[in-house]
Amino acid sequence: MGQAAVQAVPAGVLVPVTATEATMSDVLPFFRTWLGDPLRVGAVMPSGRALAAAITAEVTPGSVPVIELGAGTGAFTEALLQRGVPEERLLLVEPDPGFARLLEQRFPAAAVLRVDAAALGDLQLFAGEQAGVVISGLPLLSMPARKVIAILEGAFHHLRPGGAFFQFTYGPRCPVSRPLLDRLGLRALRTGGTLANVPPASVYRLTRRRPRAVVGAVSL
Repeated sequence: MGQAAVQAVPAGVLVPVTATEATMSDVLPFFRTWLGDPLRVGAVMPSGRALAAAITAEVTPGSVPVIELGAGTGAFTEALLQRGVPEERLLLVEPDPGFARLLEQRFPAAAVLRVDAAALGDLQLFAGEQAGVVISGLPLLSMPARKVIAILEGAFHHLRPGGAFFQFTYGPRCPVSRPLLDRLGLRALRTGGTLANVPPASVYRLTRRRPRAVVGAVSL
């Protein structure tokens, strides 16, 4: 399958496209997987090009290595390649055997890891090199808080200082609640979205909070 063209989307811009651009050859297998486990897949169709462009808008070749969680049929992966990320510098995390085989066929130079994203914190990746970006296609809203915590802790364990975790959501607000953000020392910022996806989606960037400056006691 050839790489799909991805339109440039500045951070914070809502993409005014009127129809989904998901690859039709991916719709049927994606829908079948959703029927088997709707809570894990989280959507009835693969993400379209507009959402892929929005969630990867801040990625550059300098972001490598890049981790993608819940890579599915590779819609975001294609966009990452269009952003200049070398295929061999991608780690695609996908526990579903069917999707994982598809990813291995489409992106033979990328590493495909068939594990649950909640287990990332226990693994050594990239020979210890830390990633610059994590792109998440996981349905966090349908997951229990304990699993969301494990996924985020594992992801940020592998992110270097200044690295970012990008998550999309179909909901009206950040899919990671404020109490969880506070607990993990993270902040979230909406960076964009698209009306072209089915359903429409927003993108959030999660980063580590800067530690507050501590003012020492003054001796008199």
